[in-house]
Amino acid sequence: MKKALNSFFILILLLLILIISILATTGIETNKFNQIISDKINENNKAVSIELKKIKFKIDIKNLSLFLNTDDPKLKYENQILPIKNIKVYLDFTSLFQSKPNIEKISLDSNEISVEQLKKILIKSKPSNFNSFILNNINKGIIKTNLELYLDDNFKIKNYIAKGEGYKIKVKINKNLKFENTKFNFFADQSDILVKNISSKSKGLIINDGNIQLQKNENIRIRSNFTTEINLNKTNSENYLFLLKKINYNPNHNILKAKLNHNLEFIFDKTFKVINYDYRNNGKVDELVYKLNKNFNPQIFDNEISLIKIKNSNLNFGYNSEKTNTFQISGLYQVNDKDDFNNYKIEASFSDKSLTSDLEIEISEIFNLEIINYRKTKDKKANINLKFKKKDNDLYFDQIKYQEENNLILINDLRFLNNSFISLKNLKVKTFNRDKLNNDFSVNFSKIINVQGKKFDAENLNKLIKEKSNNKFLEKISKDIKIEITEIKTPLSKQLGNFRLIGSLKKGEFTKVSSKGDFGNDKFLDITLKTDKDNKKKFLEIYSDLPQPLLSEYSFFKGLSGGNIMFSSIIEGKTADSKLIIEDFKIVNAPAVVKLLSLADFGGLADLAEGEGLSFQKMEIVMSSDENFLKLEELYAVGPSISVLMDGYKDANNITSLRGTLVPAKNLNKLLSKIPVIGNIIIPKETGEGLFGVSFKMKGPPGKIKTTINPLKTLTPRFITKALEKVKGAK
Repeated sequence: MKKALNSFFILILLLLILIISILATTGIETNKFNQIISDKINENNKAVSIELKKIKFKIDIKNLSLFLNTDDPKLKYENQILPIKNIKVYLDFTSLFQSKPNIEKISLDSNEISVEQLKKILIKSKPSNFNSFILNNINKGIIKTNLELYLDDNFKIKNYIAKGEGYKIKVKINKNLKFENTKFNFFADQSDILVKNISSKSKGLIINDGNIQLQKNENIRIRSNFTTEINLNKTNSENYLFLLKKINYNPNHNILKAKLNHNLEFIFDKTFKVINYDYRNNGKVDELVYKLNKNFNPQIFDNEISLIKIKNSNLNFGYNSEKTNTFQISGLYQVNDKDDFNNYKIEASFSDKSLTSDLEIEISEIFNLEIINYRKTKDKKANINLKFKKKDNDLYFDQIKYQEENNLILINDLRFLNNSFISLKNLKVKTFNRDKLNNDFSVNFSKIINVQGKKFDAENLNKLIKEKSNNKFLEKISKDIKIEITEIKTPLSKQLGNFRLIGSLKKGEFTKVSSKGDFGNDKFLDITLKTDKDNKKKFLEIYSDLPQPLLSEYSFFKGLSGGNIMFSSIIEGKTADSKLIIEDFKIVNAPAVVKLLSLADFGGLADLAEGEGLSFQKMEIVMSSDENFLKLEELYAVGPSISVLMDGYKDANNITSLRGTLVPAKNLNKLLSKIPVIGNIIIPKETGEGLFGVSFKMKGPPGKIKTTINPLKTLTPRFITKALEKVKGAK
């Protein structure tokens, strides 16, 4: 009996093994469930219909579950045939013994689905942004997918899992930008969508190792990371102009070669409103050539900057909704395609209204600061470090440092508001010119502005004052000022020692000045400025035993030597009435004077101008100015060889116009000797006796002034009056 039972159990076991083997391999063909499956699918979605062929009852050994398997079913959605390769229907084992078996899961494997087929299906489905993108932007491609549908007791979908791949896909971003050979793998369920191993390419751009993850919870979160290889040039960069237009990218001149890693994250609410975002990239810029649409002309460089190149640069960039945006780049740069490549490093953090930056840059370009007569030559390299912050219209420099060998310019705590200078903590300058110290001074801002030092090179100061514009750089400054400089180098290499100045600034303009300097050999410079508090008029007086340093930038006075100068001016707003007196001086080899004398054909006088010079006892100039218009009311100069009387103007267009009378001293003395008989002078009795000199006119822009000469037979009463005043003055 025992032996029979053992044999029975062994037989049953072998039978089960045989059944399981058959179910796990070939399966058992049945049509019992054909109609149930068709009805249930159609019951839940009227747009879907299915026709099943042979169905096999099989077992999934791995998952220990029973399922129905059918190949090549005829599945339609809105009368569009879906290319389904296989369907598996997983059953609840216990329900098999009931009148209505329950379906737990349906698994569908597709054949290759072309984009054209997919579009026909999507047209029939509910509109969405995703559907719209596929219909409008994807032209070609193939999709293969496996879809698992999990059903509840009522055959309604309670969850799903979709996975598959896409390849040979063509994506059109716009009419110029198209991506080809796009491929990816994907996985999706009710809460997550994951697209992996994305790769694609367009002209000038390759995308590799891309991943996109979409999570659907209370909010919708999208994460993505990918790598781009960029190679933009003249032939392909036009495709990307819609992205680059904000930086005025010029495809005819610009080049970009880079490999960057990108990471981004977006969080949307259920209405797809962006509530958070974060984008970061890092990588290497192998080459960037950027041509400026408009040349940049910093006055401290000799040449305009038209082209910038960078290479071998490491880049890090971050941009997010928390406004903790960062930018870091370092490597090599070059300007104008001429100079050597130099090191640079930029670190910045920024938001919509603020910027904090730290810039370190090496320069080989010629660097020129005329105000202190410092010039860096091309054979030397310098380093500039800028640390600054910008918020709205407020610009704050924590530090500006320039260093080239022993030359140093250091500024701390410099602040601007609306392009107007507000304050600084201190300024230190130490520079050399031809290996000789030419600047060594410091500026400190506190209750007063205190300038102290050993040397200041002011050789270019007159030129800068002459070229001054109407900028309001110091309009916010109202402070007392004190200056003490041991040695000032003035134009024409004159040295001014022990210079001291005390004064007051109000809204950037001097209201009070008292200063004194020593040229040596008992020659001094004195400057005073006072302001009448009642009528706001300013009274300026300048006296110098050496006129040349003060007049070096005025071509009219070129060739002037010796003498002393007294200048006085009454300033009211933008107008000024001034008088300039120079006494006991010479004009040596002055081009304008020589030309005038030559045209007048005064013979020996022209030779005299090229030798020891023309001497003058006195020159007196009365003038008035109103913004950009200068009127020369009268210039009178008298000397042993020649006398001049003239007037004129210089307008806003820099046009100079002068007219006057020039008389040799011989004729002038003859005139004065006949003063008692005025009528005989004005109407000479002898032929040629009244030819005392010439009248002249000079007019034109700088360097192109034309001079015309006309003989005079009589002198004007105005000239005669001036001549008499000269005689009285001599007595």
